[in-house]
Amino acid sequence: MKIAFLINQTHKEESYFSTTWMALHALKRGHIIMYIGLADFVYVDDTHIDAHVRQIGPEVTVSDNEELLEKLKKQPKERISMMDVDILWLRFDPVMDMLNRPWAASMGLQFAQLLKKLGRLVINDPDELIQASNKLYLENFPREIRPKTVVTRNYSDILDFMNSQNDKIILKPLKGSGGKNVFMISPNELHNLKQTVEVIARDGYVIGQEYLPEATKGDMRFFLLDGEPIVIDGKYAALQRVQPQGEIRSNIHQGATAEVATVTEETLTLVKKVSDKLRSDGMYLVGLDIVGDKIMEINVFSPGALSAAGQLNGVDYMEYLITHLEQKAKTFYGS
Repeated sequence: MKIAFLINQTHKEESYFSTTWMALHALKRGHIIMYIGLADFVYVDDTHIDAHVRQIGPEVTVSDNEELLEKLKKQPKERISMMDVDILWLRFDPVMDMLNRPWAASMGLQFAQLLKKLGRLVINDPDELIQASNKLYLENFPREIRPKTVVTRNYSDILDFMNSQNDKIILKPLKGSGGKNVFMISPNELHNLKQTVEVIARDGYVIGQEYLPEATKGDMRFFLLDGEPIVIDGKYAALQRVQPQGEIRSNIHQGATAEVATVTEETLTLVKKVSDKLRSDGMYLVGLDIVGDKIMEINVFSPGALSAAGQLNGVDYMEYLITHLEQKAKTFYGS
């Protein structure tokens, strides 16, 4: 098959990204892989979309993910017809382009929608990704699985929410990732609240969430594939992200450490409450961020850490992912 990964820009990709690991496993299984940047599409007409891609086929010898990415970055771009591509996998992070290329993410989704209409397999579903472009997507799921939340740009609304909680709250951008501008506000820090809200609101809406005491233990990143947990040899594709002392963010690149996750029956019951909707929404690969008995975020664009979960658990989730994708494509195209 020809599998195209839609990314932000090739030079911003890193060898440890999940996308690189996915591409490596796909290549080793005999597929042609392509990297397409958000600025690389060409609209020809309503039946024809091209793209300038960097591609590598299975005839190229690659030993590991670092060598793969190095060779991909050296490949000259080729203009190809997207009608010859079997799978377009959306793996870009909209937040990376919010400041310098605010048009990029929306155009990527629009071209993906066009390709879906032209009969190509696009994952995750671009029509639904538009609805899931920020953290409000979580509000479409059962109330009992999500933390108490307010979304506003108004300081007084946040203050009212803070007073209603009688405890700490978490403030962060409604649209964001990577732990940027995430703050915990306690009752004795109200003098900083207005300034904090103003800082976050520069980039859009602010989301306030109740503070969960279990957050001191970090959070669990739990993966779903086509609405089902990924499990090999009884080991679920999940990891526990534990933040450093004095830090509230559980992002690995913010200094958190990854540990083996303890997946309980309560965890699986919680996950089940969102799995059917995620499947019906066409969310093929999803990362859930779980604290205690609540889901804090649903990551649908480019959830990372699947390879790290595999390394911790000593199993190959990436191989499982690509073989599952092969079967999905056969079913989709009726072959």
